[in-house]
Amino acid sequence: MTSLAELIPAPRAVEGPTRCGFVFGPETTLWGAPGTENTQRWLRATLGAALALPLAPGPEGAENTLTLRLDDTLDPEGYRLTVTADQGVDITGGGPAGVFWGAQSLRQLLGPDAFRRAPVSPHLRYGVQHQTVEDAPRFRWRGLMLDVARHFMPKDGVLRYLDLMAAHKLNVFHFHLTDDQGWRVEIKRHPRLTEVGSWRTRTRIGHGASPLWEEKPHGGYYTQDDIREIVAYAAERHITVVPEIDVPGHSQAAISAYPELGNTDVIDTSSLSVMDNWGISANVLAPTDNTLRFYEGVFEELLELFPSEFIHVGGDECLKDQWKQSPTAQARIRELGLADEDGLQSWFIGHFDTWLTARGRRLIGWDEILEGGLAAGAAVSSWRGYAGGIAAARSGHDVVMCPEQHVYLDHRQDAGEDEPVPIGYVRTLEDVYRFEPVPPQLTPAEADRVLGTQANLWTEVMEDHARVDYQAFPRLAAFAEVAWSALPAPAERDFAGFERRMAVHYERLDALGVGYRPPTGPLPWQKRPGVLGRPIEGAPPNR
Repeated sequence: MTSLAELIPAPRAVEGPTRCGFVFGPETTLWGAPGTENTQRWLRATLGAALALPLAPGPEGAENTLTLRLDDTLDPEGYRLTVTADQGVDITGGGPAGVFWGAQSLRQLLGPDAFRRAPVSPHLRYGVQHQTVEDAPRFRWRGLMLDVARHFMPKDGVLRYLDLMAAHKLNVFHFHLTDDQGWRVEIKRHPRLTEVGSWRTRTRIGHGASPLWEEKPHGGYYTQDDIREIVAYAAERHITVVPEIDVPGHSQAAISAYPELGNTDVIDTSSLSVMDNWGISANVLAPTDNTLRFYEGVFEELLELFPSEFIHVGGDECLKDQWKQSPTAQARIRELGLADEDGLQSWFIGHFDTWLTARGRRLIGWDEILEGGLAAGAAVSSWRGYAGGIAAARSGHDVVMCPEQHVYLDHRQDAGEDEPVPIGYVRTLEDVYRFEPVPPQLTPAEADRVLGTQANLWTEVMEDHARVDYQAFPRLAAFAEVAWSALPAPAERDFAGFERRMAVHYERLDALGVGYRPPTGPLPWQKRPGVLGRPIEGAPPNR
């Protein structure tokens, strides 16, 4: 039996556990109230497959039963998990999501075998100690961003990451679908976005200073049916998928497919191809009516695929050099009465904020969208530090805190020479565990604007799922606890206790086949000797 103290993320309150408990077996039945059908299906497909448990339907109130209930006096994502010795298990949620998160906790309590896809001990009975768990999340936005533009992740890998998110009670999947290096979603009215924009001829290995190249095409994209499947799979796990289509910067892949989208009065855009290097492209969208109509068409198809409240439009790292040289861009600045190119970017983002608002959606973008002013309903992903989020909250905008210096999981995990392709600051497991999403400078009313937090996986140096696993785990487990649990102030957090719980959690990750970074350092096959990164020395700025 697994002790409750080994749950990740840590629950709010626990009564027990005691030595006695309840043992699951082939005769254990499953009863669920209306509204719990998704969790019933998940339990049978997941625990049933892993532990050889039929979990056949049974009557309400019977002994030897796993019972799922709803109680709207609880937080919608909150739950109460009660294990009664020799009787059964009761999971009560404030809503369907709460029941599902309670089921995730039950899975952890059943031990690492519950995380496999087929039974390794089909005749073994699995027990849970007598106890009651009361739990609810701190934040409503507990996110993971996955960049599939730099290195494409096939659909089965995306579905796998949704399962890994669910196992850690993360509930927002920020899907970074386009960038200079690739366009990853089918748009039927603009087929060249994937015919041309979804692949590049070669790929740099390592950081931009690396002399190494992989001299073969790289690419891939998701059909619209793939997207529908991903969104439905996520919804069954109470995860919202927020798509990102980058405008007006990070758009070279789109311009290579449709050259008229670029600044044709500055360069020959017809000569452009999908970017094969890392970094930021100077080739940004032209601020023309044609570009606006084109992307309205893109977003029209996107809204049919993604029912999320928020649509992410990027808005970051838009280099203004071409606009400064473009007679067309300068004419538009004068026509709109704008002060400069920053104002032009604000106008561009504002157009899509108005467009999305008219269709019942909300725009969210990286914190550069604050420059030049921001429409009232827009939200901000604060990535360059805390400052953008603080400014946004003080201006009445909702914020997702994802500062690069703290929760960019492409940053290296150790200063050792064996760390593969070292990028950015050292961000250890303990560093992530002590990350605090709400800056102390905010008043209580301003702090209410912090929707939550998000960890970001940028994949320039993550060529396959094994590299993604290595960079994400175990730090994503620490981040999940920060996002879910009501932890004390960073300096007061019990990291030693978290490490003790991680000792058990590594066994769960092993059962899931996650190629995490071991506490003792990278395994031989996880190293990338000779591949240059971009390490930054010293402690990251806390700005």
